[in-house]
Amino acid sequence: MQMPKPAEGNIRIKKRIFIGLLTASIAFIVLMLLVGVFIYLNKFGNWYRYILLFIVAFLSVLIFIVSIGLTGVVMTLWHVKTFFGLQGLMNTSINILFPMALVIGKILHIPKDIIKSSYIEVNNKLTQSRVFNIDSKKILILAPHCLQKWDCPYKVTTDVSNCHHCGRCDIDRLWKLSQQKGVNLAVVTGGTLARKMVVEYKPRAIVAIACERDLTEGILDTNPLPVIGILNVRPEGPCKNTCVDVDRVSEAVDFFLKGKAGRSIEEFEKCQRIGH
Repeated sequence: MQMPKPAEGNIRIKKRIFIGLLTASIAFIVLMLLVGVFIYLNKFGNWYRYILLFIVAFLSVLIFIVSIGLTGVVMTLWHVKTFFGLQGLMNTSINILFPMALVIGKILHIPKDIIKSSYIEVNNKLTQSRVFNIDSKKILILAPHCLQKWDCPYKVTTDVSNCHHCGRCDIDRLWKLSQQKGVNLAVVTGGTLARKMVVEYKPRAIVAIACERDLTEGILDTNPLPVIGILNVRPEGPCKNTCVDVDRVSEAVDFFLKGKAGRSIEEFEKCQRIGH
């Protein structure tokens, strides 16, 4: 049975998919370490043994670091609170293991979008485990240009105030939200412009709206800057007339403003699914 795309159905991508792939990645590194030890003990002469010994030592240190980092991720997700001193190791572990997790996912025939959606869920949960009280001017909403109707003559990628507020797309609602909350809003055409906006605004927190690929790349690029990622909805396919749940964006902004949202994003999504 073909698994539906995250943005096209009401399925909830499980965080354990990404955590499981990270664990499998560590297991693969351990396997390489054991192979290296075996070869070191049985196959090589003296000169090559020193090289292999260096590789074995490097892999041992790597396993130690990523194992502590992954433990920190699991503990944070389980207890929904940040553990002092582990944030850096958690970020490092995810950055190191993410490419390997994609490779293992491909071997196991897990779609890339599913893995990336699971990663976004993990990132959001890790962000929610922290306490924030950020000035509104230091919060940036990054939105993709595909939220705007494709035939709209008033392009907003250079200046969001070009929006004529006809209400045909979610740019109007996002602009009103940014004005109401006093936060910054930028509409971008891709990763290059998104990075430029981050440099220009120098935010302390970002609420990012995009597809799985762009969100994942953006979160990894801006790490360790806190980001809450919200997937857009693509009723007409990718990159054309997409939309977003603006209430979720508002919840994410409130979280960064007040240290906690009125409801957590996860609770909000649960209520949305059951119709409350």
